[in-house]
Parts: sequence; structure tokens; C-alpha cells
Amino acid sequence: MKHPTYSIGDVASMTGVTRRQIRNWESRGYIPEADRVVSGSRAYRRFSLHQIELISTIKALLDEGFTLPAAAEKATNRTLQPRKESTPGGQLD
Repeated sequence: MKHPTYSIGDVASMTGVTRRQIRNWESRGYIPEADRVVSGSRAYRRFSLHQIELISTIKALLDEGFTLPAAAEKATNRTLQPRKESTPGGQLD
């Protein structure tokens, strides 16, 4: 099954990060490059849920007072961590 992707406008609305900031973070390497969908002579960015989570985490860390480089590094480390899955009985693995 193909995973949904989102436009830069959708991501901006979902995260509270401006389109300009998203482009800047991408060009500076703080977030991975978005996939591009070519339509005619234009290429449109398409973001995955993982990228949206990363952008949201960076924004939250910036709001806490971290610098952009520190927030991006911390967010990348957080989003790369495997998530704990619940097992029957409510125990975490």
C-alpha cells in the first residue's frame, strides 16, 4: 500500500511552520529532501508522515528555546528511535 504524502502547504498548515521555513530547513539539510512530483515544467514537494513528524518536533524544540541546529539534531535522534509497542496486558516491549 502506498503511503500518503502531503504538499508543502498542507505541511505548513499541519505544523505551524511557514513554507519558507520548510524550504530553508530542507536546503540547509535540517530535514531530508522531499520527494518531487513533476507536473509540466514545475516540480512540487511531497512530504511523508515521517518528515511531518520531524518538522513538528523541530518546531516544538525551537519553541522551547533550542537553536535550529540543536533542535534539528535532537528531533532527528527522537524520530529515529524505534517506538515502544504495547503488548496485550498493557506492558511495553
